[in-house]
Amino acid sequence: MLVKGRNMMLRTVQESDLAVLYPYHTDIEGRGPYFPLYIPSESEFRRSYQESGFWSSQEGDVLICDLDGRLLGVILYFKGAPYLTGYEIGYRLFDPAANSGRGIITEALLLMTYILFALYPINRLELKIVPENKASRRVAEKCGYQYEGTLRGAAFIRGRYADFEVWSILRSEAPASLEEALRRLPGPKESISK
Repeated sequence: MLVKGRNMMLRTVQESDLAVLYPYHTDIEGRGPYFPLYIPSESEFRRSYQESGFWSSQEGDVLICDLDGRLLGVILYFKGAPYLTGYEIGYRLFDPAANSGRGIITEALLLMTYILFALYPINRLELKIVPENKASRRVAEKCGYQYEGTLRGAAFIRGRYADFEVWSILRSEAPASLEEALRRLPGPKESISK
């Protein structure tokens, strides 16, 4: 486990997770209308895990689990342009119908923001959000990310070129401790482990 939050935890991927994770990676409809559709072959997926464990200074995948260890989704980070001092973050719930609106991604993003600034000598984290994705825009705002502008026609998603809004947070604006990240969570304490 990397960190335990109020209602969920983040942990690194274990080899025993691969058989469960790969079908999520290949479920095109499960990715929703905004998540890019890169589909690795199973051998490429397993080779990538063997090389890095899905965790390196260039990129990583972290599992979002409830407090009982059940898999809820994934949050990932990766280097964009090599000259930028930071990472881009993406996230995905695996069963949005059952888990949307429960604050899972907000908590995961706050915790991941804290983790990345604690581990790496970076000054900035970014989110790229399709403007129609109002839920992700709300998550960005709740986590203290600020809107910077729009990249027009930046990505090919589901047969069309989509704009991306750029949202960012700087080290000086981010939670400096786990306690601060948890204090920034909106709403009353609720458990999602039921």
